[in-house]
Amino acid sequence: MRRIAYCSPVNPVESGISDYSEELLPYLGQYADVVLFVERGLKPSNPQVRAQLEVRPLDELPSQQHKRPFDAIVYQLGNSPAHGTIYELAQQLPGVVVLHEWVLHHLKLWHAAERRKNIGVYLGEMQARYGPAGERVARKMLRGQLQDAAFGMPLVEDVVERARGLVAHSQFVVDQARALRPALPAAVVPMGVPLPRRIPTADARVRLGLPADGAIWASFGHINPYKRMESALRAFKRFRAEHPAAQYLLVGSVSPSYDLQALIRRLDLVDAVTVTGYVPRADFEHYVAAADLCLNLRFPTAGETSASLLRLLGAGRPTLVSAVGAFAELPPAVCALVDIDWSETALILAYARLLQSQPRIAYELGQNARRYVAREHSLQQAAEGYLGFLADVYGWNSFRRERDMLWTVEAPDVAHSGGTSIPQAQAQSNPSHPATPMNPLLAEVVADVSTAAAELGLRETDEQPLRDIAVTLADLLEDPRSNR
Repeated sequence: MRRIAYCSPVNPVESGISDYSEELLPYLGQYADVVLFVERGLKPSNPQVRAQLEVRPLDELPSQQHKRPFDAIVYQLGNSPAHGTIYELAQQLPGVVVLHEWVLHHLKLWHAAERRKNIGVYLGEMQARYGPAGERVARKMLRGQLQDAAFGMPLVEDVVERARGLVAHSQFVVDQARALRPALPAAVVPMGVPLPRRIPTADARVRLGLPADGAIWASFGHINPYKRMESALRAFKRFRAEHPAAQYLLVGSVSPSYDLQALIRRLDLVDAVTVTGYVPRADFEHYVAAADLCLNLRFPTAGETSASLLRLLGAGRPTLVSAVGAFAELPPAVCALVDIDWSETALILAYARLLQSQPRIAYELGQNARRYVAREHSLQQAAEGYLGFLADVYGWNSFRRERDMLWTVEAPDVAHSGGTSIPQAQAQSNPSHPATPMNPLLAEVVADVSTAAAELGLRETDEQPLRDIAVTLADLLEDPRSNR
């Protein structure tokens, strides 16, 4: 059986990649003996990890490889200090890098300042790779002035240069890497998430102490200046004027450089917005189930594929995402795409109004999302994608399944599910492309506007004017008394 050195944070390290690895490892273990390498002194909190895998300190990998070579080395890399030692090892002992996001700028800044105690390393690389502009951005970043321009200076070049191969979860990241190194072996592999168990909304709200009635919005993940909170909260303020019982849940840790509470106070939403901080997985699942509308917005983007987003989609929740980077690769019937421009707040509000007033549309969007995750992002697909790519990179003749899963990840009621069913009448009409019922007035107006747009020469590629028309229509149809 092949031996794989797998380098990654795991719980109790508070990282999405910790959860990701603990879900993927039992599937990889069907095909290979996996040795997990973690920071020295870290004891995995997951008892299955401790019981089923050999766990060794990261700093022992070079000597282990010398004594008994591994058939493959896999490095899980993300843009956080949790990956500092993994980054160092990927430079010393090249292997296959799994790049969860294109931008490693913040990891590299931390690594120079905290690990090497030499900010000159960071300044020097920024100047060498990006010229005077890079040096200016670097000096501002060192003063704690977060810069959007940093997202265009990813500091990922040395990782791409040294890697034996690259795995990503989006074509966006693969294309960026191949632009730097065209001959780099690279592959898009499904991220793989367990299909969440079904939790009734009412049960979730009771457990969390939330009101049974009233619309609930929710955003998930680490909250920082790039999560578009001002646009989302401004849209929510307008929505709440129409639905006074509405609440907004912000589920995740908050960046110390972002004064979120000041923004909430300024918008007079203190009594309507709850910030939970980091929550355990079980609570996360209940917050997802409790929400009527989920938002996963970000710009600038680090090119990340968001596991938390896939969990929202897998739970069948209607979700809004920013139309940028890897998120723009999601099918349009799976989530609602929000442009990052002057219309952002208005578009969030228009979607929220539509989904609140048309629960059937919200239901279908959620079911499409759940089926998409079940079809395209299963953990079994992820494991097979990994093994196929490793076989190509390392020249294995073949790989095969040697044993059962090391431990169970998915809940019994969803482990082999393709998603929840849709009503029988609709399934019979078009099982592969479920139709969304349309209000007769809306259908008539859309037909007239479509004809006019075609006569003006607009095409499907003219996204912005078509989107502007859609937003205006949504506002007019929601408020027929409006004289706008």
